[in-house]
Amino acid sequence: MNSTKQLVRDFIIVGFPDLNGIQLMLFPFLLFIYLFTIFGNIIIITLILTHHHLQIPLYIFVAVLSFLETWYTTVTIPKMLIGLLGHRNIAYSNCLLQVYFLHCLGITETYLLTVMAYDRFLAICNPLRYPSIMTNRCCLKLTASCWVTGLIGPLTQILLLSRLHFCDNYKVEHIFCDFNPLIRMACSDTSLNVAVDFYINLCLLFFAFICIILSYLKIISAVLRIKTKEGRKKAFSTCSAHLTVVTLFFGSVAFVYIRLSKSYPVNYDRIMAVIYSVLTPMCNPIIYSLRNREIRELLLKKIKSVLNCY
Repeated sequence: MNSTKQLVRDFIIVGFPDLNGIQLMLFPFLLFIYLFTIFGNIIIITLILTHHHLQIPLYIFVAVLSFLETWYTTVTIPKMLIGLLGHRNIAYSNCLLQVYFLHCLGITETYLLTVMAYDRFLAICNPLRYPSIMTNRCCLKLTASCWVTGLIGPLTQILLLSRLHFCDNYKVEHIFCDFNPLIRMACSDTSLNVAVDFYINLCLLFFAFICIILSYLKIISAVLRIKTKEGRKKAFSTCSAHLTVVTLFFGSVAFVYIRLSKSYPVNYDRIMAVIYSVLTPMCNPIIYSLRNREIRELLLKKIKSVLNCY
């Protein structure tokens, strides 16, 4: 080996090499998505924080999710934008930090979505007991447990990643630093990394996914027992936004992180990464503002009041 991880100073993030001349055209597109995501989520957080009647568990979870999405996109998109301008180097330590925070926030979001499914299960299946069970105090405890799980979740994988040797290959064939492209770069044995990544991601995602599925099976069963069509529609409408976000998030993440081999086409990872790190966070403000009646009505009132000022 000509060099080891101790000699690594910088990696080069390849980004979107196949786009060639249109990379500068991609810059305003990504910048628009980033700003839309940031401001969209900030608007949702502000609406919830400034309206007392929205400060209940359902909307507290939505505010925390919006806060998560704000940082989730900030971990990846700004560096992607800098890369499109030609500055593609990233320090070895910053690369590991990007991987850690990407997965820390991703795991936190995974379990926050799980807790939100449990919240909807309680609200629909145990409506009389819901206010006494899902108090704001309980909501904050559940949210804190999601953050703790997220902070601890990637530590083993990061430690194993930091022990790899990279020889003379410093090009990250991806749009940001992540486990799979870094494992592909390594010239030392990565079988342990691949196995640990697979089993940790499988356990974390599988447990969360099973909890969500069970919650929704109970919800569907309860909704089908409602006698009126209007009642069924109203009950299930409270879950539609959450279910849409869950499908987008879990679908894209599962395709990327649950696999036993490191030998996948690099463009496969790039496409899936754009979906879960760029498009899904952008969709969340739209989903929760358009599918949630109270947030939608408040947002329309704010827009009308601003327009009336002019």
